Amino acid sequence: MITSVIIDDEEDGREAIASALTKYCPEVTISGMYATPEEGIAGIRQLKPSLVFLDIQMPEMSGFDVLQQLSPVTFEVIFVSAYDRYAIKAIKFSALDYLLKPIDVDDLVHAVKKVKERLHTEKNIYQYQSVVNNIQLKSGKIEKLAIPSLTGIDFVDTADIIFCRADGSYTTLFLKNKQSCLASKNLKDFEHILAESGFCRIHHSYLINLRHVQKYIKGEGGQVLLTEGHYADVSRRKKEAFLALLDTL
Repeated sequence: MITSVIIDDEEDGREAIASALTKYCPEVTISGMYATPEEGIAGIRQLKPSLVFLDIQMPEMSGFDVLQQLSPVTFEVIFVSAYDRYAIKAIKFSALDYLLKPIDVDDLVHAVKKVKERLHTEKNIYQYQSVVNNIQLKSGKIEKLAIPSLTGIDFVDTADIIFCRADGSYTTLFLKNKQSCLASKNLKDFEHILAESGFCRIHHSYLINLRHVQKYIKGEGGQVLLTEGHYADVSRRKKEAFLALLDTL
């Protein structure tokens, strides 16, 4: 059996999850339901559940604040949200599960199935640390990115990323001061989470930080000169949109 708790400030939200679990996920037992983050934190510390259903938007303290209070996270989490596109970006980037309200039964069953599979493998606490850091947003822009790597997790200021280059199913990030790191995410994942933080996909292999553009070199597609002497090709298909963005800087 999987022991669980539900943290949601809305009674209807708690009851909807509890009812669906009872009917469609009998392998999950509900040890406690909490209306406030503070009660939920105390309940988790006391009951030590295997799984927490955690509402993202709650008064005074978000679901991510709850995780920070409980770090390191030793339980599985399924996030619940009425819809927060920035939060969901960070959750998906960290390869974690979320449910949108109103709860869809098929989504719930699928999320619980994935939790069951993960419970039989080594826990990756880095995923939860990653999502907490990736959600620290100001004006919708991510300022610090928690990047899953082959050895753990790297924390990088987005302002320090000069550009990202696709390397198969991985991505190499080129950083200030001649540093770099290899991330176990593909370039599309980085494009998705950084699109509103001043980054532009100029080629199927390159995602650049517009703050580091020093010169555009004309050509069929052209090239950009970036800080620290880096060059990146611009594809013909991406050229028009890229030049339009440059005009807004």
